[in-house]
Amino acid sequence: MELCVLYFITFLCAAAVTAGTVPLLRHWIAPFLTDTPGGLKTHKNAVPMLGGCAIFIGTVSSLVLIRFVTNFPTGTLHSLRGILSAGALIFLLGLTDDLRKPKGLPIWVRLLVQIGAVSLLIYYGIFVQAFAATWLNYTVTFVWLLALTNAFNLLDIADGLCVSQAVICAGGLVLIALPGELWYVNFAALALLGGGLAFWPFNHAKNKVFLGDSGATFLGFMIAAISMGTQYTQQNPYGYAAPLFIAAVPLFDTAFVSVARLLQGKNPLCGSPDHLALKLKNDRHFSLISVLVLFALAATACNFLGGLVTQLSPLHTQAVCVLSLLVGGMCLVWLLQKLYTSAR
Repeated sequence: MELCVLYFITFLCAAAVTAGTVPLLRHWIAPFLTDTPGGLKTHKNAVPMLGGCAIFIGTVSSLVLIRFVTNFPTGTLHSLRGILSAGALIFLLGLTDDLRKPKGLPIWVRLLVQIGAVSLLIYYGIFVQAFAATWLNYTVTFVWLLALTNAFNLLDIADGLCVSQAVICAGGLVLIALPGELWYVNFAALALLGGGLAFWPFNHAKNKVFLGDSGATFLGFMIAAISMGTQYTQQNPYGYAAPLFIAAVPLFDTAFVSVARLLQGKNPLCGSPDHLALKLKNDRHFSLISVLVLFALAATACNFLGGLVTQLSPLHTQAVCVLSLLVGGMCLVWLLQKLYTSAR
């Protein structure tokens, strides 16, 4: 079977299963898995948190199906098993946290299980391989996976925001990886893209469904894991900067929230309405659609830069990275000043 057909089947299966699973889960599981209003939550009625379950089932079903209709190259199944095993652990952690709402799991429990999932991924040979020292590769792997997993969870504070960013990130990985990368990267990215796109409309419907921690953390972990399998350095040794551009918006939002809380003397790990999207929506009266479009445009531009740095010369890549850091830092300072100083 042609490779492009297999890619299409992977995407279509993930989308179809995800879309078909949501109504079934709403009927059977919704009463036991809901997000009730209160505290920082502004929705008026209890909302089912089924998105994570639907996307997880759709992604896994798609990759299991594709395994039986093609012969993967040596090592591909091993890598897919590693990603799915570690991803399942993250999903189950998030699901347990959702079931224990509103209190949820202690932070140390979540962090411990996330560290276990990263260790499992490393055991399967999926880790950053940018440095000569193995310990440094492992350290960066832990930081990258934990940071992005929790960045997507922090981003899940407005309808469609987290899943739209996940879709754009997965799409960016697909465009960079195809056609000549490791097979597990292509198939896993397409499965995640299909599941995310299929769920997205349910996150905006009248009887909407939330992602839940199970969905947000699963999406973040999978994107972080998949990004480590793409060969960015064929043109220059600084191509490893590409994943930072691909996930720039979730990471920037995490930096914004953390700095904002620290400046106010708050614990950056405790919940508060200091998210960029919420500040724009509530304090600056942006509509939700405007916020989503703004974030989507920023993510698309960053993904374009991510693809660009894999094709530029080393010197030009360094220039793009330095300039992007300067622009990002200035934007962070400007936004903090605009959204907090002027509000006093």
